[in-house]
Amino acid sequence: MLIAAVLSIACAGQSDPSAESIPEQITEISEDAGSEPVPPRESAIRLRVATTTSLYDTGLWSYLEPMFEDEYSVELDVLYAGTGKALEWGRRGDVDVITVHSRSREEQFVEEGYGLARVPFAYNYFLIVGPPDDPAGLAEMTPDEAAATLMNSGEAVFVSRGDDSGTHGKEKAIWAAAGYEYEDVRTSGDWYVEGGSGMGPTLVMANEMNAYTLSDMGTFIAYKSDLNLEPVVDQGDVLLNVYSVLQVTSTRNPEMAANLVEFLTSETVQELIGNYGVNEYGIQLFTPCAGLDM
Repeated sequence: MLIAAVLSIACAGQSDPSAESIPEQITEISEDAGSEPVPPRESAIRLRVATTTSLYDTGLWSYLEPMFEDEYSVELDVLYAGTGKALEWGRRGDVDVITVHSRSREEQFVEEGYGLARVPFAYNYFLIVGPPDDPAGLAEMTPDEAAATLMNSGEAVFVSRGDDSGTHGKEKAIWAAAGYEYEDVRTSGDWYVEGGSGMGPTLVMANEMNAYTLSDMGTFIAYKSDLNLEPVVDQGDVLLNVYSVLQVTSTRNPEMAANLVEFLTSETVQELIGNYGVNEYGIQLFTPCAGLDM
């Protein structure tokens, strides 16, 4: 079952959520669901994965999910949200496995005892994308130079994820590298727009506003045919984007959770990840990296 980010307001205030069943249909859960719990589990064998929106928006989980279910005879529930929300679900014990892309926060999650280990399994790069005519003249700049140009001009519109996601965290790191406090940036004027949603919707918003945004490469490529946006900044070490899988310490099914970590890092699935999207888009969306320290 593929579940879109978190929950129905009807679940709020339930004193014993474990007594209720997950609806059989796909459950769409908005990212503004706050601190509400995810829908309660059924008693059947199933595993819950919280994933960053970019792995969902590219279709990678839709591709891999049935393979894992068939191999291990388990129902896999994939819930997507920003990295911050996914880690929150892990801390609460609402999910069994997390796949996100924010190394510092992942390492903190493990250090605090919520996750067993941070296991990288794929990477790509972030891009600053914008209108083809590049009104702010960001082309060939470094990420921090581009950030400074946007801040100083105060005219070219930039759409931020604004959702505490891994991409949002990367954006904050770029502002910091450019010498700015993030709070000063987000309150500096109407040119800075907080979308508060996933990567796909943020790209659509930037497109509609003739604006710039920061995107992971995979989601941008998957959406590119419907956008009038082009990569304008694509060079710089800070743009590296590594995806990791973490088994949650409190999982009710540690053996199956470990199976998913092994599945994503297996030679067969690593090859599938590396080839994913190549036939459709003509370019690799993800580079496998199991076993590497990234």
